[in-house]
Order: sequence, then C-alpha cells, then structure tokens
Amino acid sequence: MSQNKLKLEITRDTNNGWYKVEMLDMYNNYCCVYEPSVSMAMNYAENWFAEAEKRYKANQLHAKAVHEMAKLDREAGILKGNYDGLD
Repeated sequence: MSQNKLKLEITRDTNNGWYKVEMLDMYNNYCCVYEPSVSMAMNYAENWFAEAEKRYKANQLHAKAVHEMAKLDREAGILKGNYDGLD
C-alpha cells in the first residue's frame, strides 16, 4: 500500500441509524467504529488518522519487544521445539 493512501468509508446502518466508520491507514491498520452522526464519524476518523504514525511506532516497539523476549526464552532453553513454549 502506498505510504500516503488512506481509506475511509462511512455507511448508515438502516437498523439503528448510526454511522459505521471503517478506516484503513497507510500502515494497513484497520479500525471500525459506530458513531451517532456524520460529524462525529468524521471527527473520529480525523483523530484516528492523525495518530497513524504514533500507532505505527508503538506497534514496531511492541514487535521488537516480543522478538527480544522470544530470543531470551530460546537462550534460556524455555523454547525447545515449539514456538509457544508449551512443550
């Protein structure tokens, strides 16, 4: 996906009248929420897209931490054959 491509889709739920807001940011993070009005839906989307870089950095930090924990588990002999350590 292009680094500057965002996706926003707002549809009205005919059952309850709320607006379904589906968003996809440039890092392929997805979010779906329901808002009572179009203006609230747009406001939520604007804030969510504004936090894309912060969310990406947090996800990268989390992935690095999980990788390092698995590395430490392997070195300590906790992970022998199965990745989940349940052996």
